[in-house]
Amino acid sequence: MAAPVLMYLTAQCPYCHRAEALLKKRGATAIETIRVDLEPERRAEMTERSGRRTVPQIFIGATHVGGYDDLAQLDSEGGLVPLLAGQSSP
Repeated sequence: MAAPVLMYLTAQCPYCHRAEALLKKRGATAIETIRVDLEPERRAEMTERSGRRTVPQIFIGATHVGGYDDLAQLDSEGGLVPLLAGQSSP
C-alpha cells in the first residue's frame, strides 16, 4: 500500500514544483497539497509540525522528509521509493 504524501507549498515556489515532479516520477499518485499562500493560518501548522518555516515541507506517511533538497538526497540514497511504498527508509 502506498504511503500518503502531504506537501505544504506555495504557487510560486520552484522547489515545490520540483518536489512534486520528483514525487510523481518515483510513483506517488496522490499528493495532498496545502497552499500556505492561500491558507496563511496553515503556515503555523506547517511550522509546528516540521520545525521549519520554508516551503516545501514534505511528509510521507508519518515521516517528515523536509524540503526539496532533503527529498532529492533521500532519492539519491535510494530511500524515496521504499518510503513511498510504505516501507521504512534505509
